[in-house]
Amino acid sequence: MLRTTASAALLCVLFTATSIAAPLTEQERQRLIAHLNMTEGWLVDEVSGLSQAQLEYRRAPGTWTILQVVDHLLVVGPIYWQDLQNAMKGRSGQRSPASDADILWYGIDRTHRETAIPTEVPKGITDLRAGLETYRKLHARLVDYIRTTKDDLRGHIVERQSSDAYQWALLISTHEQRHILQIREIKSDAGFPKK
Repeated sequence: MLRTTASAALLCVLFTATSIAAPLTEQERQRLIAHLNMTEGWLVDEVSGLSQAQLEYRRAPGTWTILQVVDHLLVVGPIYWQDLQNAMKGRSGQRSPASDADILWYGIDRTHRETAIPTEVPKGITDLRAGLETYRKLHARLVDYIRTTKDDLRGHIVERQSSDAYQWALLISTHEQRHILQIREIKSDAGFPKK
């Protein structure tokens, strides 16, 4: 009887220990915030001071303008945020098959081009300043969440990407990074307006 009670108590302690959400480590939190801050600053630097002609320059038919790239980031911001929130409502204790390095490479490897799904195509913003203000608000919400959350981001999967929620937040930032590199490609095109 004593052995059964001790075994039950031990199982209860082990279950409780494994079911408690594991918050981010301080290093994970700081790295993610640093990446998010980097992409925000980089995006603003790349587009600030551009003329309307530069913002609307199209390298070739069917390619996006810089304004459309920014617009796309505004369209996907709330969608990606909702994906993160939905993952946190899901079953915990899952593990991602991807590594953080895989997610980081996604942000810099432009050799594989993707096409936006219909719900994520640009909607037609015309005012860059208003667009950047909206972008900053969306970005601030994510940074504030990462800065303060006690949620177990590593134990929840975002089904759309098969990444854990931490990696999904990192992917939001690396997705922005990919598009910043796209903006730089547009700006380096021979036909890009001087003013």
